[in-house]
Amino acid sequence: MFAVLKTGGKQYKVQAGDMLRVEKLAADAGETVQFNDVLMLGGDAPVVGAPFVEGAGVQAEVIEQIKGDKVIKFVKRRRKHSSKRTVGHRQKLTLVKITDILSSGADKSGVKAATGSVSATAVEASAPKKAAPKKATKAEAPAAAEAGADDLKKLSGVGPALEKKLLDAGVTTFAQIAAWTEEDVAAMDEKLSFKGRIEREGWIEQAKELAKG
Repeated sequence: MFAVLKTGGKQYKVQAGDMLRVEKLAADAGETVQFNDVLMLGGDAPVVGAPFVEGAGVQAEVIEQIKGDKVIKFVKRRRKHSSKRTVGHRQKLTLVKITDILSSGADKSGVKAATGSVSATAVEASAPKKAAPKKATKAEAPAAAEAGADDLKKLSGVGPALEKKLLDAGVTTFAQIAAWTEEDVAAMDEKLSFKGRIEREGWIEQAKELAKG
């Protein structure tokens, strides 16, 4: 009897007694693991999964953790002073010995499932990222900064930029503007650099009406 199993993104045809090198598993030497992704069972009565054979499993003993043959990667960068780089890589693998092929009951065997070894970096990369807090728009910034303040943009000639200047100057309500004296108006003209505009636009009269409403 043979089985076709899937692990580490690869498929292997195995039978009892086979020695197999697979992508690194999270298991120590001497442990018994079970491959639960069985694509096919062969023999007198072949069974093909859709995609996996339900209840089937392949058990194996972990012999040791090994490394594959060194692979040399040569990189040559054009138009950058002809720089060259040689990089060597050895894939981490696990050597296992197939001990048993189960056509059913694998889900109740109690044997540890054969899972890949995931690095901490990969775990962090796969973790959902927290959404960055939404930045307030220019129009929203003054209102957010001064909770409970009146909407000063209701005054004639006051837009988001001018409203922000008023809020920064400590002016947050219509009642404050309605109570301005001539000295207050002159001081605000100097502070906001728009001399005479308060009187031209009639802010004090507008503020008195808005404060009532």
